[in-house]
Amino acid sequence: MSCKHSHANPARAVLVLGLIASTFPAATHAQETQATQESAQLQTVIVTGTRSLNRRTLETESPVDVIGSKELLSTGSGELATVLSRLLPSMNFPRPTGADASDAVRPAQLRGLSPDQTLVLVNGKRRHASSVVNVNGTLGRGSAPVDLNAIPLAAIDHIEVLRDGAAAQYGSDAIAGVVNIILKKGADGGEAELVYGQYDKGDGEQVTVRGSTGFKIGDDGWVRVAVEAADRDYTNRAFADPRPSSGPRQGTVTQRYGDPDSKPRTLFANSQIRINENVDWYAFANYGERKTSSAANFRTAFTDNTRTTLRTPLYPEGFSPLLDSKSVDTSLVTGLRGDLAGWRWDASLNYGRNRFTLDIDNTVNYSLGAASPTSFYAGRLTSTQKLANLDVARDIPVAFMSGPLTVALGAEARFESYDIGAGEANSYFGGGAQGYSGFRPENAGENTRNNKSLYLNLEGEITKDLSGALAVRHERYSDFGNTTSAKASARYAFTPEFALRGTASSGFRAPSLAQSFYTITTTNTLLVNGASALVETGTFPVASAAAAALGAQPLKAEKARNLSIGAQWQPTRNWTTTLDLYRIDIDDRIVFSSNLQLANAPTLANTLASQGIYVGAARYFTNAVDTRTKGVDLVSTYRLNLQQYGRADLTLAYNHNDNEVKRVADTPAVLSAQNLLLVDRQTVNRLTVGSPKDKLSLAGDYTRGIWNGRATVTRYGEFTVPQNDPALDQDYDPQWVLDLAASVRVGSQWRLSAGIDNVTNRYPAQVTSLANLNVNGTQPYSVWAPNGFNGRYFYLKAGYTW
Repeated sequence: MSCKHSHANPARAVLVLGLIASTFPAATHAQETQATQESAQLQTVIVTGTRSLNRRTLETESPVDVIGSKELLSTGSGELATVLSRLLPSMNFPRPTGADASDAVRPAQLRGLSPDQTLVLVNGKRRHASSVVNVNGTLGRGSAPVDLNAIPLAAIDHIEVLRDGAAAQYGSDAIAGVVNIILKKGADGGEAELVYGQYDKGDGEQVTVRGSTGFKIGDDGWVRVAVEAADRDYTNRAFADPRPSSGPRQGTVTQRYGDPDSKPRTLFANSQIRINENVDWYAFANYGERKTSSAANFRTAFTDNTRTTLRTPLYPEGFSPLLDSKSVDTSLVTGLRGDLAGWRWDASLNYGRNRFTLDIDNTVNYSLGAASPTSFYAGRLTSTQKLANLDVARDIPVAFMSGPLTVALGAEARFESYDIGAGEANSYFGGGAQGYSGFRPENAGENTRNNKSLYLNLEGEITKDLSGALAVRHERYSDFGNTTSAKASARYAFTPEFALRGTASSGFRAPSLAQSFYTITTTNTLLVNGASALVETGTFPVASAAAAALGAQPLKAEKARNLSIGAQWQPTRNWTTTLDLYRIDIDDRIVFSSNLQLANAPTLANTLASQGIYVGAARYFTNAVDTRTKGVDLVSTYRLNLQQYGRADLTLAYNHNDNEVKRVADTPAVLSAQNLLLVDRQTVNRLTVGSPKDKLSLAGDYTRGIWNGRATVTRYGEFTVPQNDPALDQDYDPQWVLDLAASVRVGSQWRLSAGIDNVTNRYPAQVTSLANLNVNGTQPYSVWAPNGFNGRYFYLKAGYTW
């Protein structure tokens, strides 16, 4: 089965943008360049994707974006994933609501691929994944990625984003690319900032306090501490509820539909001590917790519009269950690094854990009748990573090469565990708590695995114009066996101003333990007989009896092949343009099955009932599709020195992405006999058309004396929210968004800022009322909208540095 959707010709778009770049050159936006001083070269030494020393952005064989602290703090948002999505055209971060735990831990996409197909590093070390699995009808459905928003902006010096496959260098997950977060370091200086903001509608008030400072440890050591705390009130863009079944609340707003109430608190520490002239000890650690309260779908007072039967006497006016969660992240990385006999070496231990606990409040368990509690403990999820790593590297002179050959070797051992803790008995008894049925004892337990890996990297300048790199990595997983990845890359400079670069690599992504063992029953909004309805839906691990009865097979690793070719052009010191084309093929991609509705499948419903499982729909993970992603990244940056009139940094950045499903696995006979599909049309099209096909960003940053102003215009491309019935698909037109900010330096240490995000107050088109997809108008906007649907946002900042 091949599913391809035709869109505008990307080559034509690139040509147009190239002409724009020539007439409207641009600079320092988070793409391939970071300039912090007017006299500095517009290049940055990078550490991501290379083992060489002093490798700069314009010398890399693969595209690397460098985002500085100034750019990260240039928007009104305090969420890292939101900020990255505004600065990187290849990143997408929609804002799901009413999606259970996904409201609290939102996934981000790179190059339109799954959120867990991007590897996240902190100071070059693998970051632990979230324990939350995105199981509802949002982008990233079925993924359990790293929670980017658990990392505070206050702790970050800069971020390097490698837009290329890198499994041969870093291991599993690095298919779309690598996000390497570099922490602030050193004992000198510090900063503190207070931020206040609110949406145009008068809700969503946000207060953020952040700061960072350093301390000396003896003569040759330091520790850098960063803290950040925020209170973010919920937003609500729901419309009035017209349903007679809402009882006395008919005609009022009954649903909470928008950002959740969120209270993050985070501490990061980064440190280093010189032991002797050849050895340093280092460590960095964090503790963070985020309390979130989000709303499930409103339960009307009466069972139908005749208003004859109350759902529960406990809520005679109806109720919205609240999912009150607490996500706690802890991590510690410590190690030694130094030089020995000409070899650079780094030995480290890495521990990371995310624990997600959930309470359901303002709800009821119908099965308990009038005696039901109104609050329940639903259980907890815990994801843990333990890792030991040894890297060695050496620059070896080679006679026929113009520069040294960098040889890097490494070994890694990783242990992972995933634990489900049961909720209280009343949370899962009978039909379970409304909004989120608790984890059952039979779901609970800890599952583990380990893997070991070896790698070899070779890179260097073959001639003064030609550089290249080779990498190979072998891994052995205890649960699915061996895999080997390889990568070759090269760059040739035809002139000092112009070069071509390219890469070819193979890679993989191991199925996460969460995908293998997550199990839960929740209430979801599904289309039933052509109309939207609430359905109890069970998610079953592939090794369970329930999943086996539905035709599930053991999961295996995804296999990827990446190709890219790019051009770099720097006609002057202040003007840089890069263009990169890429293709990513992924075989045996892991997706969530379709929601297998059992109302018209009595044989399967009876089979599950015999196991004590009573649900209206079921689903599980499966290696069901092969996909191809093709795209282009264009970045043009320019710095305009205006002498006594200041300086302007201008940027044009563009990404076009095209996803195609090349193969869909056959539906198991046990499902096809009941007229069910393993992977339905909606699941396929969610991969191909659910995220914007392109994104364009034009940014200008002007500085004169104590004043600074910034303007960013972003065009989010068209996307489609698909359904199984093509007549119900909804296409969304491109959306232009303008962000403005200005700041003034007061004295030598204070800076005051004011800004408006989404100046023109743009909203996406409203969800169609066909098949009641907008839930009687109470849920008017799509959770797939790349810029959300909160509207205009005002903010003020006061910062102090020392």
